[in-house]
Amino acid sequence: MGLSLLALGGLAVVSLPFLRVAPNRLVSGEAVSLLSVLRDLASSPGWLVAALLAGLAAVLFARPSRALHGVVAGLSVAALVGLLWLAGAQAYFVAQTASPIARTSLGGAFWVMSLLLALLAADALQRLRVGLGLRTAWLVATLLLILGLLAGGGCDNLSIMQEYANRSDVFGQAMARHIQIVLVALLPTLLVGLPLGWLARRGAGGHGRLQGRGAAALFPVLNVIQTIPSIALFGLLMAPLALLAAALPALARAGISGVGLAPGVVALTLYSLLPVVRGTLAGLEQVPSSVRDAARGLGMGDAQIFWRIDVPLAAPVVLAGVRTATVQMVGLAAVTALIGAGGLGAIMFEGLFSSAEDLVLLGVIPIVALGVVADAAFGALISLLRPKGVEPVDNALTAQQAA
Repeated sequence: MGLSLLALGGLAVVSLPFLRVAPNRLVSGEAVSLLSVLRDLASSPGWLVAALLAGLAAVLFARPSRALHGVVAGLSVAALVGLLWLAGAQAYFVAQTASPIARTSLGGAFWVMSLLLALLAADALQRLRVGLGLRTAWLVATLLLILGLLAGGGCDNLSIMQEYANRSDVFGQAMARHIQIVLVALLPTLLVGLPLGWLARRGAGGHGRLQGRGAAALFPVLNVIQTIPSIALFGLLMAPLALLAAALPALARAGISGVGLAPGVVALTLYSLLPVVRGTLAGLEQVPSSVRDAARGLGMGDAQIFWRIDVPLAAPVVLAGVRTATVQMVGLAAVTALIGAGGLGAIMFEGLFSSAEDLVLLGVIPIVALGVVADAAFGALISLLRPKGVEPVDNALTAQQAA
């Protein structure tokens, strides 16, 4: 795998620009290859990044061992941070020689190589079979190195950081609003989705086949909701909520209207019910019947069996569904900006409407980061709650297949 990723990285270096230098923020600019950047910055940091990449390439040809995997993980993280440092240094070099309104943007080679380096590090950690603590420490250390480089001003001359500087007063508010949208939508999703999954299990009669009209119609309805385009669903909810707010002034005073947070939360809740309900059903169905029979033989009632047996054993699979729903919400919450909900989507769409690519990235990259953090947090929680000897469920797709 390492050699395959190395080949892909080499292909990206020779075929894609590492940076783009443009006379202003609205044009794509001239492509600058990684080799050109290394030549321009032959001293530090160019030689250091080149040495890291060369060392990583050489290590991948060595005989696999535990020590080698540790070296690959370390070099991959160092090279990833080094690439960002190199891009920032080249942007500073351009700023000293070009027009004050010139922009230096990250190119395709930078993004492809960053992704490949992250995959190399993740693969090495997996082969090392490190525990949750070390994986979390690796992720935190990587993020701290990147944030330290950004906070230290090493990338201030990159176009995306200039866009951030121009909107630093609203960026924090947009981030907080985006998180608020996700959390507010997650609450009704859990309050509705978990009981629906339990009711679907009751309708299955414990035999894995849905019986009863209500249970049998549940998943077809949820599947149809998933097929509705997000913008269309937001539009369909605007008129009913507006009429409801007009008929009930108390709802209007509470902030519910045809635009803003309310239709966004309702739509996100509807979209997220399917993975939560399926995950809940799959989690309850995978609890061995022999364990329930043994608990019943010990004199436990149905309520005791549910809370002491079903819930602990089903929790990892149920959380896998919630994990998928949460990551899905993080991405879909960006679209709610089109109906006035705000969040990071407002920055993203502002960039789209003004043809400013780096402004789009300023909204997109934090959304991706929030999704990664949410996924990692749920992954850690699932690992902590999983009983010993139970195989891990990495995502809700496995739970859906089991259902």
